[in-house]
Amino acid sequence: MCGIAGLWVFGGADGARLARQAGAMIDRLAHRGPDDRGVWQDDAAGVALANRRLAIIDLSPLGHQPMSSADGRVTIAFNGEIYNYQDLRRQLLGEGVLFRSHSDTEVLVEAIARWGADRALAACNGMFGLAIWLAAERRLMLVRDRLGEKPLYWSLANGVLLFASELKAIRAELGYRAVPDEAALAGYFRHGFIPAPRTAFTGIRQLPPGTCMTLSAEGASETRAYWSVAEAGRQALAEPLALPDSEALRRTGDLLADAVRRRMVSDVPLGVFLSGGIDSALVAALMQEQSATPIRSFTIGFEEAVFDESAAAEATARALGTDHTTLRVTAADAVDLVPHLAGMYDEPFADISAIPTALLCRLARRQVTVALSGDGGDEAFGGYSRHLWAGAVARWRQRPRWLRQGLARLDAALPDAWIDGAAHLLRPHLRQPADKVGKFLAAVAAVDEEAAYIAMLGMKADILLRPGVASSNPTLVLPDGGDPALRLQLRDLARYLPDGVLVKIDRASMAAGLEARAPLLDPRVVEWGLRLPLNQRLRDGRGKWMLRRLLADRIPSGPPSGVVAAPKTGFGAPLGTWLRGPLRDWAAGLIEGAAGDGLIQGPVALALWRQHLSGRHDHAGRLWTILSYLSWKATVAHAD
Repeated sequence: MCGIAGLWVFGGADGARLARQAGAMIDRLAHRGPDDRGVWQDDAAGVALANRRLAIIDLSPLGHQPMSSADGRVTIAFNGEIYNYQDLRRQLLGEGVLFRSHSDTEVLVEAIARWGADRALAACNGMFGLAIWLAAERRLMLVRDRLGEKPLYWSLANGVLLFASELKAIRAELGYRAVPDEAALAGYFRHGFIPAPRTAFTGIRQLPPGTCMTLSAEGASETRAYWSVAEAGRQALAEPLALPDSEALRRTGDLLADAVRRRMVSDVPLGVFLSGGIDSALVAALMQEQSATPIRSFTIGFEEAVFDESAAAEATARALGTDHTTLRVTAADAVDLVPHLAGMYDEPFADISAIPTALLCRLARRQVTVALSGDGGDEAFGGYSRHLWAGAVARWRQRPRWLRQGLARLDAALPDAWIDGAAHLLRPHLRQPADKVGKFLAAVAAVDEEAAYIAMLGMKADILLRPGVASSNPTLVLPDGGDPALRLQLRDLARYLPDGVLVKIDRASMAAGLEARAPLLDPRVVEWGLRLPLNQRLRDGRGKWMLRRLLADRIPSGPPSGVVAAPKTGFGAPLGTWLRGPLRDWAAGLIEGAAGDGLIQGPVALALWRQHLSGRHDHAGRLWTILSYLSWKATVAHAD
């Protein structure tokens, strides 16, 4: 795991300038790679590649980057891991390739030199943001992994290409020319993140997942997808699985075990994030099965019981026999962290779980350098509440428009407390029923499938935007057909996962100098999960039936077994309480100074803030969306 950066001044450049610029860019990413720093350049071509290394495989200087092939034709700057590099290494050895190191980086660069970039990329199972310089053809390739686990940003203007793992490295070179993109920022208020390929700044773009961008010496560029969620969906519809439960469970278990095994290869200590949920518990169980000693597991807890999953995580750890560590998060921890999140993410980011995720990564880094996570299980196997609602939403969307919109207006008019009270009579343990009802009815009333999906994400932040502000909303092209839950899973994989979930874990882990690996995002696992029939994804009113069954076979009866049956709760934090207490001054300073903001309606934001402080309403979600934007604007948007 590393950070990469670089530039191409078309037509050539002074060597000292190239080295200085590439060095300045990569030094902005020192947190991503504290173990080594490297800059490589070709003065005649005007190309410079730079790398900061977090050493994971082959800790010796032989893993130094940027790295060139033995014949000198290919040079790469590589951020990520190739999990099947040992298989590829054996294949290349059989073809006569000699290796100097045991690193996956050398395997990758020699595979590109031997087979060509297209074949090498197709053979790689990994996560990566990658720059490839092909000297003979004078071409540069920028490549991002299939699911978008690793980021890659770029800017092309005035005969100069800039690229990097994070926006801050490009902004270091663009300076005042990095102007906030109003349409992209308006899109943030619809999604809670800025969907690729746009970013918070005009002139800077994010390479979409599964995409390769090739640039020539003349400055021409070509972008193509070598893998896509849409194509994976088409294949799933064309080749659905029709296996009995027992066979489907066996084959899924074998595939997951192999994905975990490959991600346990490391020359540094590794562990696992363990929440109170299904996905991380299954990953931990599969890790422990393949380890001769107790694996290290980590979780965080809160004093507020509704957000605290530490007891369930600790029970799971005891059942599996892991070496477990729990961090009890205090309000002081939040006060120390929250003002720095905008700089960590470079863009507004509305997911409240960014707070506990960052604290969890810091905790794990005290003992390990690599941590496996359960990310991807919900998207690949159907774990979100919206997947369970999908069929009902689709049926209701066939009703007359006047009825659907009338129900949505009625819901908006009723106080949340009334809805919560009525729902708790039927389901006492249901969390945030008014929020769930609101999302459902908004999706039912939506004008099309895309609008229904955005309604299910539940940001409800459009009312904050000034009238007339247009938002960017990249269109997703999905295959026709499939059950409604599958169609939502594809949308999640194409948008919510790479631009939300994976941005969160990448920035949080890299800020701590920690590598996070997600076995459930092995492309083989994702493609397999999409092929499962509906009743092997959703069953008995719960999602992720397949993963629940696999976990039930590995956790003995007793308290941990409750994890298998428990509904999904999400990874949250007591932000509402913190905003009325230790974070009040920080939040008030931002919101009260937003009256003249050009994007949002300051009076609306202030009204929400005052209602929240009164205790009569909990607007923590919307307020965090506002605060993330205002904090970014105050500390990042116009910084050098």
